[in-house]
Amino acid sequence: MTDFLLELLSEEIPARMQEKACADLARLFEGELAKAGLTAAGIETHATPRRLALIARALPLATEPVREETKGPRASAPPQALEGFLRKTGLTRDQLVERDGVLFAVVETQGRPTAEVLADAIPAIVRAFPWPKSMRWGAASASTASLRWVRPLKGIVALLGEMVVPFEVDGLPSGATTVGHRFHHPGPITIGSAHDYAEKLRACHVVLDAGERRAIIAEGARAAAEARGLAVVPDEGLVAENAGLTEWPVPLLGDFDPAFLDVPREVIQLTMRTNQKYFACVDGDGRLAPAFICTANIQAHDGGAGIVAGNRKVLAARLADARFFWEQDKKVRLATQAEKLGQIVFHEKLGTVADKVDRVARLARWLVEEGIVGAGSSSRSPAADPVTPARAAVSGGEDARPREMPAAAGMTELADMAEQAARLCKADLVSGMVGEFPELQGVMGGYYARAEGLPDQVADAIRDHYKPVGQGDEVPTAPVTVAVSLADKLDTLGSFFAAGMPPSGSKDPFALRRSSLAIIALIIANSLRFSLERELRLSTMWLRSQGYDLAGFEAATLAFFNDRLKVQQREAGVRHDLIDAVFALGGEDDLVRLLARVKALQAFVGGEEGANLLAGYKRAANILKKEGWTAASPSPLVEEGREEGFGGPVSTPGSAHLSDGTSAGAEPLPLASGDQAPRSSTRGEGYEPAEAALVAALEQAEPAAERAVAEERFADAMAALATLRAPIDAFFDQVTVNDPDPIKRARRLALLGRIRAAVHRVADFSLIEG
Repeated sequence: MTDFLLELLSEEIPARMQEKACADLARLFEGELAKAGLTAAGIETHATPRRLALIARALPLATEPVREETKGPRASAPPQALEGFLRKTGLTRDQLVERDGVLFAVVETQGRPTAEVLADAIPAIVRAFPWPKSMRWGAASASTASLRWVRPLKGIVALLGEMVVPFEVDGLPSGATTVGHRFHHPGPITIGSAHDYAEKLRACHVVLDAGERRAIIAEGARAAAEARGLAVVPDEGLVAENAGLTEWPVPLLGDFDPAFLDVPREVIQLTMRTNQKYFACVDGDGRLAPAFICTANIQAHDGGAGIVAGNRKVLAARLADARFFWEQDKKVRLATQAEKLGQIVFHEKLGTVADKVDRVARLARWLVEEGIVGAGSSSRSPAADPVTPARAAVSGGEDARPREMPAAAGMTELADMAEQAARLCKADLVSGMVGEFPELQGVMGGYYARAEGLPDQVADAIRDHYKPVGQGDEVPTAPVTVAVSLADKLDTLGSFFAAGMPPSGSKDPFALRRSSLAIIALIIANSLRFSLERELRLSTMWLRSQGYDLAGFEAATLAFFNDRLKVQQREAGVRHDLIDAVFALGGEDDLVRLLARVKALQAFVGGEEGANLLAGYKRAANILKKEGWTAASPSPLVEEGREEGFGGPVSTPGSAHLSDGTSAGAEPLPLASGDQAPRSSTRGEGYEPAEAALVAALEQAEPAAERAVAEERFADAMAALATLRAPIDAFFDQVTVNDPDPIKRARRLALLGRIRAAVHRVADFSLIEG
């Protein structure tokens, strides 16, 4: 057993590509070993700006011999069969082995030296390497068949133990020589084996391990900042990027003109991070300090003073540009900027950004005026689907506000601010600053709004209306911001779905999954009570006016929301099958109420009573399914020789039908909604005690559960259903459902249907696992 070292030396590898390159190198190498039947005890990979390295531990020195045996025809088989087998194996008759009258082809392949396997494998890996971007170089680059690599390949180290594995890649031979740091040790280094590789590089000012370089940068930046009474703004991504840019990292602290602090903090930080890869610093009060930390790739003789001075000049020029954009943008009002949005196409099927802004503004105002967003909105139940007021408010009719729901003065002011913020929320897209730093869209709009004296609620809504933009991001709670953010995302989701552009498989070019998760987060965090289907329908009024066919739009969008909700709730420990069970009821698109029902259901089925009720329900449902029973199933022939549907009276033994449809000796037994058996059915004859007890329990549980669900006391609804557990168990223990008497059989099947319907008031238990 011995170790193998591979180093591919090149010009600078982009930092963003290094981590994936390490993973790809390990994957491809393992695949080539597997083809030859080799396995390493462990594989480690490393990347610096100039090299990609792999160390495979404890490789065998050769592959194992392989013996392959193929069974052929019998020795007495016709010549044609023998000739076919010989052609297949490529052997002659005298090379076959006969055992018990059967011929076998036995091929033994000797093991190959591991060095030979590697000599074939490495060139194949280099040529197949999946760089996101690669290049050709030199005279050979005139041909598209020439070697490609991320940057020109300069050298290859390939050592199996202390022996060079000989091969060439596009005329570049393998060897044992590499180079150290570009400035500190530019000369050649001879590597003895994988064991001394990292140590020799370190001696030549190259830190091989990226994790160690990250630690050096993080600790050095912290120490440099603390020496000046400052703290570094945490940024793990920037630490990793600097580690990918340096082989011998040296953090250095510098400063810039405090006058630049008049520019918004986000602009300064983004300028330093994006353009210069600098860390920002804050003082003891958390305010941005006029200081930066850069990461040098050299141990300077002057302690880094010259490096800091040069970086200070470059940063000053960058900040001067940023300040110019800031000053120029403030001279133009946001309303004026918004007028330019009609020149930007949002999507060819969905109009311009100005069209989107108009839709969002109307929907945001509607959300406030309906009381969905605003003071007291969290306790408001979803209203019935409004027709005229809703369509007027969203489509821009003569009366854009619902006449039947006059808003109070405070609500009117809130609605005005929501509409104003929505109409200005995209205006910064045409500003100079956002043109330079697209990441600041929304943020700069908030600054510009505050600079021109707009209300804080409006400025905050413009700033935060994109939130939440990902998992863990802050979820807005201010009413104006919530209205604009929710309207923006509802419009995006509804419009793309309605225009026939939903996500497909792993493709989601318009980030609709992110929009749906953001909508869910806004609803849950703010306890917003409304019909999601209704609001999505309102958000597509513009598309309806353009003649789009929206058949099936609501069902497809709600199904998509169901999937996203299961993803979002999985981390909260909520079972996906319970969400499906509640969604299956239909009409439940108030997410706050839905989740309350789901959580109560999860607590219930997780207990003994719930598990037992679920078992009883499934037994009843299986019998009904096996018998093909539905609420409309006909009863057996009765005394008059006619069939009675379960929607009419049900006969009991000894009763006779009257002309009005009732029966003598029994009162009419009307059905409730759904597939329920008749109520008040205990008045009939022929009921066994367990059967009558179950009917009596249902008479108590059904209305109690129904009232609790209507009042959104879902735990109480579960408790009411739990009282059915013992009567159901007794019924199945003591009563034969498929009784020879067709009247009893039909009545008992209807009773099982009533159990199923009672449970379905809470959830579709057939979708619950377990």
